[in-house]
Amino acid sequence: MSLKVAYIPEHFSTPLFLAEKHGYYKEKNLSIEFIPVPEGSGKLIKLLNSKEVDLAIGLTEAFIAEIGKGNDDLKLLDTYVNSPLLWSVSTGNNRNELTNLQDLKNHKAVGISRIGSGSYVMSFVLAHSIGLDKFEDFKVCSTFKNLRDSVNLIKSSEFENSDFFMWEFFTSKKYYDNKEIKKIGEIYTPWPSWIIVGNSTSVIEKKQDISNFISCINRGIKYFNDHLDESIEYIANNLDYSTEDAQNWTKTVEFNNKIGEVPLDWDKIVTNTTKVLKEAGVLKDDDSEIEERLDSNIYKTNI
Repeated sequence: MSLKVAYIPEHFSTPLFLAEKHGYYKEKNLSIEFIPVPEGSGKLIKLLNSKEVDLAIGLTEAFIAEIGKGNDDLKLLDTYVNSPLLWSVSTGNNRNELTNLQDLKNHKAVGISRIGSGSYVMSFVLAHSIGLDKFEDFKVCSTFKNLRDSVNLIKSSEFENSDFFMWEFFTSKKYYDNKEIKKIGEIYTPWPSWIIVGNSTSVIEKKQDISNFISCINRGIKYFNDHLDESIEYIANNLDYSTEDAQNWTKTVEFNNKIGEVPLDWDKIVTNTTKVLKEAGVLKDDDSEIEERLDSNIYKTNI
């Protein structure tokens, strides 16, 4: 029996493939099919809902939102990355009217991948940080490429133009370096950034395989931390980051090296995230109803 694992092909996926490279899955007699999902967390959720994948690794806020809205097909297993995500605030390279975050008080068209996405939710955190209640003018662009085109005022039938957008810093940096976009600020998530989620059927029927897979990820994370030169080389050779950027990123990231071994940090993962999701209007039901859904579909004990 194989496990199908969906992931976003960015630097955060490195421990998964170091575990594969060094034979950790084979030692546990696991057959792992990794499915890259560059479209992001929305697509991860669709794949879990349709049972096309057993597990997915994605952004905390996207999955907490989906479970909080009542999706019983998702079961949050544990944190994958303990450190917060650094979101970079970007605009078009030639947008001279935008040079810092305070300028956004007068230029409020936000480019987002979709309503409810991380780029959407974090705009509410950003608004509070600069003294606004919230941004209200959202331009749905779907992809990172469309977001970059949107702030550069490129005309398209696929999206509207926007003033700024938010994306992970090190993924954005390549486009700062080539002068396609420019950075006007940055902000961290108020929660650990990445989590592991399973579909409701697989967490029961494939419980032992999932447990073995998670033990292999822990080994992959340990290998990542103990062999940073090899980890950096893998990122630079396989994930379209420069060696320097990969090097700098490794100084900022803290993976959870005890996945499934200690209880989930409920306050950091659930309480903090839910609070912002409510402020963003992503979660709209009664507090008690939302809390009941989260309580039922998030593991609070060891896997």
